[in-house]
Amino acid sequence: MIELRNIEKTFDGADGAVTALRGINLTIGTGEIYGIIGLSGAGKSTLIRCVNMLERPTRGEVIIDGEDMTKLSASELRRARKNIGMIFQHFNLLSSANVYDNVAFPLRLDNVGESEIRERVMPLLSLVGLDDKAHHYPSQLSGGQKQRVGIARALASNPKVLLSDEATSALDPQTTKAILSLILDINKKLGITVIVITHEMQVIKDICDKVAVISGGVIAEEGSVLDVFTSPRQPITKEFISVIMPNELPIEFRGKEISSDPVAGAKLLVRLMFIGDSADEPVIAALIRNYPIDVSILSGNIDHIKDTPYGRLLIGMTGEQSAIDEAMAFLQSKDIRIEVIGYVS
Repeated sequence: MIELRNIEKTFDGADGAVTALRGINLTIGTGEIYGIIGLSGAGKSTLIRCVNMLERPTRGEVIIDGEDMTKLSASELRRARKNIGMIFQHFNLLSSANVYDNVAFPLRLDNVGESEIRERVMPLLSLVGLDDKAHHYPSQLSGGQKQRVGIARALASNPKVLLSDEATSALDPQTTKAILSLILDINKKLGITVIVITHEMQVIKDICDKVAVISGGVIAEEGSVLDVFTSPRQPITKEFISVIMPNELPIEFRGKEISSDPVAGAKLLVRLMFIGDSADEPVIAALIRNYPIDVSILSGNIDHIKDTPYGRLLIGMTGEQSAIDEAMAFLQSKDIRIEVIGYVS
């Protein structure tokens, strides 16, 4: 559905040219929810504005549904933008217009007849849960309700692509969860392709299929959310993930020397990650039952990456080294990911 090929964007600054994007290449499939995450100033908002050509790339191609947006005339670009809806961090609603008229606004700009506008607007208000708010004004709405209006307005032209630029960062956690659930529901019901710009890894974890981490105007890492979360390669990615999946050792082990080689009487610390069906497998029970070692569970949690369950356990093993080696071989035979931290006295 979307291909970004060698996208670069340079701005004229007071001290000369400033390059915001450098050689960006991304492919986003039809119906995917694709997350782009980065710190402030990383280039993520510039990138999303290049997708709908609110910012024209200095070089490169923006292919949407087989059409290169960078080669379109002004009138052709206006037509193509009807296939791209956008929701914003601060809603961008018309304060003097009620909910119905805010959603109808882009259709009236396109000279759509009032009967057809009503046929489009009312089902959209139902979709976003605002059937009873059609005649309310933005000042009468909560932040979450305002964002629902923004989503309905973005869908008014029946777009194939929905761009979300930090759409939940101005909302409280409970409202954020509801808005993300709505975006996920819209994606499933309409089959619309969604690009989510955010600085919050929780947003990526909750709804995205794939993710690209942008840093300093370049893509540092990309892939399926499951792969990136469970096997991050770059320091910036690990930093984002550590906010919601801390890797710190329990306090009693911090500051202690950790050895990669066996130490008599030491505890071997091992972090286990269970993904999908393996999250339900009683691996620890089998470990304790089958091997003459002591196993202590030091920390653990079960969560979901979008629809996929995953669990993490930090365990400590003590006993004869031969028994520990056999237990490790058993763990490695299972469909789980293993990180050996080392031996701690």
